[in-house]
Amino acid sequence: MNTAPFIIRTECPPGACVCQRDELLQTPGADLRILQLTSAQEKVLVQRLENLTSLADLRHMQQRMEQQLGIRIAIAPGPREVRTVRGITMLVLEQPGLCRKTRQSIPAAIRKSMDRCPDIAYELLDEGGLFAAPETGESR
Repeated sequence: MNTAPFIIRTECPPGACVCQRDELLQTPGADLRILQLTSAQEKVLVQRLENLTSLADLRHMQQRMEQQLGIRIAIAPGPREVRTVRGITMLVLEQPGLCRKTRQSIPAAIRKSMDRCPDIAYELLDEGGLFAAPETGESR
């Protein structure tokens, strides 16, 4: 039963996901935005994330995903030394209706962009002042 005023994502195969889609649909007043992300739209989103060109582009996509779908992503340098993009921590925060597959594909797509365009990772690391000179604040 679809009580949402828009097309919603089809349900996952039983036992394949823990997205709680049905419970979300039955909860009065629940935030159903995430259910707007159909499989076809997810492919478009992942493709867009794979083609990021700058940190500003990444931050813009983070903002749009939160506004339109309620998806929140935490991206920060890992607790240890960052030698590759694998050292950057990317966490898609859990929320009812968000499929496990989607939670895995979003960080993978962002990492693909960082591999292709390492300036994104450098800009991200520089946000915390990693590349700034200690006294002048200028980049080295």
